[in-house]
Amino acid sequence: MAQLACNHLTLGYENGAILRDLSFSVEQGDYLAIVGENGSGKTTLMKTVLGLMKPLKGEILFGDGLKKFEIGYLPQQSFIQRDFPASVWEVVLSGCLSMGKFRPFYGKKERERARKNIEKMRLTELTKRSYRELSGGQQQRVLLARALCATEKILLLDEPVSGLDPKVTAEMYEIIKTLNQEGITIIMISHDIRAALHYANKILHIGKENFFGSVEGYLATERGREYTAEIAEEGDYE
Repeated sequence: MAQLACNHLTLGYENGAILRDLSFSVEQGDYLAIVGENGSGKTTLMKTVLGLMKPLKGEILFGDGLKKFEIGYLPQQSFIQRDFPASVWEVVLSGCLSMGKFRPFYGKKERERARKNIEKMRLTELTKRSYRELSGGQQQRVLLARALCATEKILLLDEPVSGLDPKVTAEMYEIIKTLNQEGITIIMISHDIRAALHYANKILHIGKENFFGSVEGYLATERGREYTAEIAEEGDYE
């Protein structure tokens, strides 16, 4: 069974549906890029997968031993979140909350997990620093370390490079690629179609006509060919 399967989902709110009859699945180790126009429902889909919203129709199934609380989530940052008054250690450790089944304290296991992920994201020297004093790229690595504290199986990333400069963007993509190569399933919302086509093995395009399948299959669609032409004009992705 797929690690995650969404079957015939209709998503939206009481005043109407945003997405209709959407089906896709991910296997362990997949790298799925979700692309599409603004307002097409990509973030709504993420919230539904996380259980923060209920689908109007359809179902979401978890398989391959995955439990709903074992999904790590990296949301888009707001300006308020960037000014969050906590230390790097406190932010990362808070990602272990679901592991502790919402106990009011963290045990040895959770603290060791936080330390491991801080080291993995090359943040050890910043452990005691205030989160709001960090650069945008450092903040994203802190939030990624936090998300990793919740899971060793699947990460949902909502525009993980938004607002970052080109050098830091490339570094973040390489970090995500490495995590995927280590066996973590990646589901990433991205406006960066060039990066999506470069890194992902599956594409979910949400729009007037939804598409789910391989990168090669997507490039054979009319919209995929349009993107290919745009990228060719700009030069190959490095």
